Amino acid sequence: MREIVLDTETTGLDPLRGDRLVEIGCVEIYNRMPTGQTFHVYINPQRDMPAEAFAVHGLSAEFLSTKPLFTEVVEEFLEFIADAPLVIHNASFDISFINAELDRIKRPAIARDRLVDTLLLARRKHPGVSNRLDDLCSRYSIDNSRRTKHGALLDSELLAEVYIDLIGARQSQLILASETRESRAERTGDMPRRQRETPLAPRITDADREAHRAFVATLGDKPIWNEFLGAA
Repeated sequence: MREIVLDTETTGLDPLRGDRLVEIGCVEIYNRMPTGQTFHVYINPQRDMPAEAFAVHGLSAEFLSTKPLFTEVVEEFLEFIADAPLVIHNASFDISFINAELDRIKRPAIARDRLVDTLLLARRKHPGVSNRLDDLCSRYSIDNSRRTKHGALLDSELLAEVYIDLIGARQSQLILASETRESRAERTGDMPRRQRETPLAPRITDADREAHRAFVATLGDKPIWNEFLGAA
């Protein structure tokens, strides 16, 4: 099954108050394994960058001013995600910004029934503790040392690893791999040979052997198969 792990960065917390999308990062996974296929784009929000948001992701208004508008990248984005389920941490936040951008250019919204919210999954599996992405990386021993600031593509890559552990897919893969190795070792090892308690009686009689010797004697010193032996 194809799934897309997705993350965004924005100018703030509320698209209804004018905050805009500035970055999208996507990672493709197939049968719960990353394929190496990604989608990443910075987006010009056509507005200033609040200091609070800049502190989170480090994307300045000056840097983003040279990037494409959402309308210029939307086709490539929608083609990449296609109809796959979208795996997102705190999915309602990211999808509200994506759908707000789609609404601005009169495009259909992404249905919420496509969303797999890893924050909700983590809260069910680890109730009563913090389930931020950094916390989950630490919990599942995933190296997030490169995450000095938030970044949509890096966060999607980390979330893909977290998701695989969160749903137990990595453990299943390890068990399957172990069983495969064991079965392969059993096939290549020494297999016990069963012996008959009473050996079968020989089917070739003394008369058969004598007839064969007499036939070979009629072939002379140059039987035809010697020609093939010489060619080999």
